[in-house]
Amino acid sequence: MIALGTAGWNVPKAYAEAFPPAGSHLERYAQRFDAVEINTAFYRPHRVGTYARWAASVPDRFRFAVKLPRTITHEQRLAQAEGLLRQFLAEVAGLGPKLGPVLIQLPPSLRFDPDTSAGFLRAFRDIHAGSIVCEPRHASWFAHDVDALLAELCIARVAADPAPVPGGGEPGGWRGLHYERLHGSPKIYYSAYPPSTLDALARRLRVDDVHGRECWCIFDNTAAFAAAGDALATREHLRRHAPLIETRTSS
Repeated sequence: MIALGTAGWNVPKAYAEAFPPAGSHLERYAQRFDAVEINTAFYRPHRVGTYARWAASVPDRFRFAVKLPRTITHEQRLAQAEGLLRQFLAEVAGLGPKLGPVLIQLPPSLRFDPDTSAGFLRAFRDIHAGSIVCEPRHASWFAHDVDALLAELCIARVAADPAPVPGGGEPGGWRGLHYERLHGSPKIYYSAYPPSTLDALARRLRVDDVHGRECWCIFDNTAAFAAAGDALATREHLRRHAPLIETRTSS
């Protein structure tokens, strides 16, 4: 499965007809997409029961990615954050088997530190066996030795658009997981993507999927409600590419 969705499960009026009319926003959203990224966890904690209620309202195939709280990434800047991390993981345990990757989005000013950064990543992997993805935005995180550390810990580096630094638009770290985050370009968080970009994206995801990688694609260009439209369009591109990619691979 290629996990495709948006940051949050809002159903914009402009695309309402593409979703079932009955149910909560999440229930309607989950009838069209297989995944969502919970960004509200970045700003405030949610109770275990809240996560469990969300998990109970979606089909078995559905998965939730969850963004790590800013108290860990932006306030503590990964230092002395193990207690906060354990608290967060206890909360998201309410999602049960529907928990997908945990997303570490780092502030642009946060340099990679061999002690603090590496120590946090190792501690995270020690206490969490599930999928982890990291979206660094400082150039120091794109060095070869950092990429090797991420690969060692089975932590994938996000392929981000727009790329924060040269190379940031390509996946890195552990290659068992391909996680695309599309923030909108040229105007970040606002711009929709042209069909040619979405078609190329769908082709990349299909190729990695055929090669056995777990694939996630999340549209974060939500400020002007473009994310839903881009995700719906990408879903159609994925359907068109499936027979082509599978035929070429088998031949």
